[in-house]
Amino acid sequence: MSATNTAEYYDRAERHDAAERHDAVVIGAGAAGLSAALVLGRARRRVAVVDAGEPRNAPAAHMQGFLSRDGMPPAALLAVGREEVARYGVDLIDGRVEHVENAEPTELGFLVHLAGGPVLHARRVVVATGLRDGLPELPGLAERWGRDVLHCPYCHGWEVRDRPLGVLGTAPGAVDQALLLRQWSADVVLLAHTLELTAADRERLAARGVRVVGGRIVRLVADDGRLRGVELDSGQVVNREAVFVFPQPVPRDALLFGLDCARDDNGWVTTDRTGRTSVPGVWAVGNVADPRAQVVTAAGTGAAAAFALNHDLVEEEIGRAVALRRASGPAVAA
Repeated sequence: MSATNTAEYYDRAERHDAAERHDAVVIGAGAAGLSAALVLGRARRRVAVVDAGEPRNAPAAHMQGFLSRDGMPPAALLAVGREEVARYGVDLIDGRVEHVENAEPTELGFLVHLAGGPVLHARRVVVATGLRDGLPELPGLAERWGRDVLHCPYCHGWEVRDRPLGVLGTAPGAVDQALLLRQWSADVVLLAHTLELTAADRERLAARGVRVVGGRIVRLVADDGRLRGVELDSGQVVNREAVFVFPQPVPRDALLFGLDCARDDNGWVTTDRTGRTSVPGVWAVGNVADPRAQVVTAAGTGAAAAFALNHDLVEEEIGRAVALRRASGPAVAA
């Protein structure tokens, strides 16, 4: 950056209200977003976290597989996380980000537009908006989601171990899901529904001790607040105490693609190992970039992004300081 550009940078930056300028704005206050904010806050960065209050795991009563937090309610984890980041001066804003745009000139970073609220100036942006689970449209399924209609054996298998389990054949991944679930229960049924099973599928399922039941699923049957079974178009009710379904993950990525971040062949944002996207200054972490990330994994991606982001800011600051030093002349340098 030349001396003229450096001066222009400061002139343009000062036009933004200092109370609204941040080193980083984190969008999304789940495990990934709060973890990023925690690391950056401890690095003495000015950080804002904006959250719309729509966590993916809100229907779940407990969170599993997170070392030292196993069995903790998801809402409790987020509450503790918000308290922790607040200790380091992180601004927590309840609201929705409508869009993010590159500021002019580019060195100014980004303008983060809040719905019905202020426009935040951010040198860097971390998008941690997560995903939503696209569920099959079967009567009774959505109401049981996160209770006894489940998706991840590693997240929920232990809690329903040794019980009669079902897998809904609504997606190709259902076969592998059923094969995996046999590890937690000896009574696993694959309800084929619309799934076309190959001879190899049937052989593997039989060898693993997974029973296949044909017929289209009509609805899930519940009584007294508990799942009782799955009704088929024949009228048969297959008694099950819990069923697993393979949802379609839909990333909440409109902000990323509003910035023209590159996607892979499956339509997901592409990032490097730190969560850095193709757009300089923008990171994507957690489920918005990786549908398979569990809570503990998402927290790790947030921390990794924060390390890389802070180093990125340090390099920018060093470059700016060198430019100012050169522009000041030999006398000041001496």
